[in-house]
Amino acid sequence: MRKSLQNKLMQEVNLLRELDHPNIVQYFDHFIDQENKKVYVVMEYCEGGDLASVISFTLYYIWVVLCLWFVEIPPVLTCLLIPKAFFLPEKFILQVLEQLTSALKYCHRRPDGSVVLYQDIKPANVFVANDFNVKIGDFGLGDILPSRNDYVNTQTGTLHYMCPEKLNKTFYHEKSDIWSLGCLIYELCALKPPFAGGGKCLINRINRGKFKKIPPHYSDELNSLIGDMLQVLDFLRPSMEDILHSSLLTQQKQRTGDAAHHLPAPMTAADLRLREPQDIPSKSWKRRLEAEHHQPSKQR
Repeated sequence: MRKSLQNKLMQEVNLLRELDHPNIVQYFDHFIDQENKKVYVVMEYCEGGDLASVISFTLYYIWVVLCLWFVEIPPVLTCLLIPKAFFLPEKFILQVLEQLTSALKYCHRRPDGSVVLYQDIKPANVFVANDFNVKIGDFGLGDILPSRNDYVNTQTGTLHYMCPEKLNKTFYHEKSDIWSLGCLIYELCALKPPFAGGGKCLINRINRGKFKKIPPHYSDELNSLIGDMLQVLDFLRPSMEDILHSSLLTQQKQRTGDAAHHLPAPMTAADLRLREPQDIPSKSWKRRLEAEHHQPSKQR
């Protein structure tokens, strides 16, 4: 292992040792294998995998059901007829938003006044525990700022989740993590990132800050909050405190009485089985749906 890489890993280990939050993957120990030049880090095990797997399984489940259900219906129509039940529940998405915001606030508001920038928020770096709570892991790209008045201009992270100021190599601070969090929450709703493509096209889309609205079965309040988090100008984005005290999360707490959320487990490979015959709509239902689709609309 190169010395620079080993130093970077030890920096991450030292940072993980200091972090103690229920929504950050817990560090236990590390071992250095001098002979093979490897460092082993012992971390908390999260049985539910990561959010990237949850999104992938959800997409695959939708694809399987559509193949069985709408085999005779035009593809354009199937996009409009995907049932709400096939998407992730808003209750779960709000739980993810609240827990990740709490973890980032803990990182951004250190007792000594320093700020830990996570730098790489994305579904693959957020893990699901057996109680369905989520935890941030992999602080390999993290940066430590001496104070909230300091900035950094290194271009680190994953391109699809980078804020405009980071892409343009200008100075940025903690609001860069809020942009990335907004991208993640959007992806949990739409099952795809808000800014797609690659190269200059992707960079232009991010710099314009234009993206499609999340699916209509999610609340307008959630869509509005995502829009605030994805403001191109960083000073227009909400702080972690603003998000935690937003009416959306406040109402969520009131509805649940601050109790733990009991949500259905994320789908696993074992769950991706074909539906039973009685669960698949009959051909007569599909014929009736096609007939209604091709009839001209009646003016009232």
